[in-house]
Amino acid sequence: MTRRLLLSYLALALLVLVGLEIPLGYFYARGEESRFSQGVERDASMLAEVAEENIEKHNLEALPELAREYADDTGARVVVVDRDGRLLTDSAGTAATGADLSGQPDIAAALRNKATTATRKNARGGDALAVTMPGSSGTTIRGALQVTYPMTMVTDRERHIWLALVVAGTCVLAAVALVAFALARWITRPLRTLERATTQLADGHLDNPPDAATGPPELRRLAASFNHTATRLQHLLQAQHGFASEASHQLKTPLASLRLRLENFEPYLDLRAHASLEETIEEVERLSRMVHGLLALARLENTATTPEPVDLDAVLADRAATWESLACEQHVTVAVTGPGAGRVWAIPGALEQIIDNLIANALRVSPPGTTITLYRAPGAELHVIDQGPGMPPADRERAFDRFWRASDSHHDGTGLGLPIVRHLVHASGGQITLNAATASGGLDARVRLPPVERERRSGGATGRAAHRVGRRTPTPRSGPRTPV
Repeated sequence: MTRRLLLSYLALALLVLVGLEIPLGYFYARGEESRFSQGVERDASMLAEVAEENIEKHNLEALPELAREYADDTGARVVVVDRDGRLLTDSAGTAATGADLSGQPDIAAALRNKATTATRKNARGGDALAVTMPGSSGTTIRGALQVTYPMTMVTDRERHIWLALVVAGTCVLAAVALVAFALARWITRPLRTLERATTQLADGHLDNPPDAATGPPELRRLAASFNHTATRLQHLLQAQHGFASEASHQLKTPLASLRLRLENFEPYLDLRAHASLEETIEEVERLSRMVHGLLALARLENTATTPEPVDLDAVLADRAATWESLACEQHVTVAVTGPGAGRVWAIPGALEQIIDNLIANALRVSPPGTTITLYRAPGAELHVIDQGPGMPPADRERAFDRFWRASDSHHDGTGLGLPIVRHLVHASGGQITLNAATASGGLDARVRLPPVERERRSGGATGRAAHRVGRRTPTPRSGPRTPV
């Protein structure tokens, strides 16, 4: 912004200087030419009177000396002719005495008692001012005199004035640039501090609040308003984070105690009430999982974490092996296929939670004897494909809403698993979509995360061959995470 302000100030100053200096230089040049022409005409008139007097007295020997003296003093060329147009003297010596010059338009006009002023090319190719005056007394014309001045002295003065104007304009622009730079820095200093503070606040902390005591009044008020908003926002985030931390401890114990007491009622209840008791215990368990899901989602939203490089292949193999035993109990196979994906950007721990929730959802709807396919597509894409009943398009659009469950759903989910997955994917800079696996059914959950680098895996069956987890017996590092 400093550069844009500086350029705007300089552009405005340049526009003003151009609007002032160009007309000034133009009028000065025209004035110099007018003064020069008037001076030459005045000299030519005086010389013509002296020449006419000498011609009248037949003192022709004085004419060459008169022309030479003036030419030596001024650098001009003086030509004197008699009333018939014959040359009497030429200070430049380029024409012979007695040559007939009456055919020249300027000489002919002067012999008709008419003075002329014209600009023409001289012998050197430059411009010259030629003033021709009649040598007459009343209506009696005794000759004519022509003074030719080179225009170099005028053009030199014009060039000097233009150079002076350019130098003056440059100095003015330099001064304006210094003042404009200081002014722009003063104006944008609060904006720079505000930008740094905004970046810090986006990262979850505000170590250097913007200074509300410097800069223009509008920016000072903006900085003060931002500080007030940031302070209140931090207090709200701290309060929400504190609530999430305290509630996670305060709600676990009552729910566990409630479930224990309900289970203790079983020996004392009639057999006909056992079914209702089991349903009540299941609802308590569902409430407990819902509380855990809400607290997990609150902690995720309160935590500003920077994505880090994660090996998708290693995490996928680990989580697939972890879910192996539970999948085998339901007679479901988990298969990892596709080429190696390499490293992707994800916030710490997010990739494990994403895979766990998607496998749990797929396992919940997978019939026995089917396969859950974890397919790694090019471009750091992960597809979790099941062979369940699938979802209609309207349900797929609402599947990421909190607490939403399909109307025909018979499982005990809380409707928070997919919202948590979407939050983790978006926080990692990726995208997640739900698509139909096949025309007959099934669901394809596609997760795309930003790749760290494009890695090509050569040789071996690690990246190309299908990996059937159900056909081996790994030793998982941890059990599957409870999905919500």
